[in-house]
Amino acid sequence: MHPAAGGRPLFPPVVLTHLIKLACELPAAARRSLSLWTCAELARTLVRDQVVDSISPQTVQRLLSSSRLKPWRVHYWLSPKTPRAEEFYQRVEDLCELYTRALEPHERVLCVDEKTSLQPRPRTAPTKPAQPGGRPVRLEHEYARAGALNLLAAFDQRSGEVIGVLRPRKRQIEFIELLEELERRTPAHITVIHLVCDNVPTHHGKMVRAWLAAHPRFRFHFTPVHCSWTNQVEQWFSILQRKRLRFADFTDLPALETAVLAFIDEWNDIAHPFNWTRASFQKVLRPQNQKIKEAA
Repeated sequence: MHPAAGGRPLFPPVVLTHLIKLACELPAAARRSLSLWTCAELARTLVRDQVVDSISPQTVQRLLSSSRLKPWRVHYWLSPKTPRAEEFYQRVEDLCELYTRALEPHERVLCVDEKTSLQPRPRTAPTKPAQPGGRPVRLEHEYARAGALNLLAAFDQRSGEVIGVLRPRKRQIEFIELLEELERRTPAHITVIHLVCDNVPTHHGKMVRAWLAAHPRFRFHFTPVHCSWTNQVEQWFSILQRKRLRFADFTDLPALETAVLAFIDEWNDIAHPFNWTRASFQKVLRPQNQKIKEAA
């Protein structure tokens, strides 16, 4: 529909109906070999199906915005093989209680996990710092392979202090080395050390169980499956990744280890806990709880 000369073309409601129908289906349903829709591909499909003679991607985006449709966006979700059992919510509730209640003077809470495959990636030319005149940091694209390390770390949930060791492998032996470091650096008046970690064999194998039998002040709290967000050390790992490992450029493995340990020391100078409350857990669990209520 063309208004007066110079005006913007108008499309009848049937065009919007076709557009919304396309956007609310995966591209395969419209015989298009695409992962996701874009405005340009939607416009091309409308023309192919003879819904319109021509339409611009900008017009498609404007029409979709009226229905708050963005089919190029993706939100990942997990469909459990079985509905979340009561045990799942009980374990999350136990962690919530551990994180938010007042601790006794003899208690300590440590969140433990591994950040694997840290690579030095030495560059074939030196990295150059930013310069006046709008010149950013310049990082050589080419790099060499030089092995990898694994960071085994513990985050003190109440103080924010981090204790870490770097090892070439990630086995029960290396995990026990971290436990021994935690044992050494925890004062004697602390008689209960709560360890939050995921339930993988490395954390509860035969060797680890034997070590725990000789060190009774350690008590493990395993996170539920697909619930790594409840382990606060993961939040600290994201800080490490953004601030120190985003652009890897280390000469070798010892240089990488030195840099990571230096970052831990600098963090501990300004360490702070993460502000988790009961509302933090309820915000995440509320949608799933609502589904259970509706099903009942």
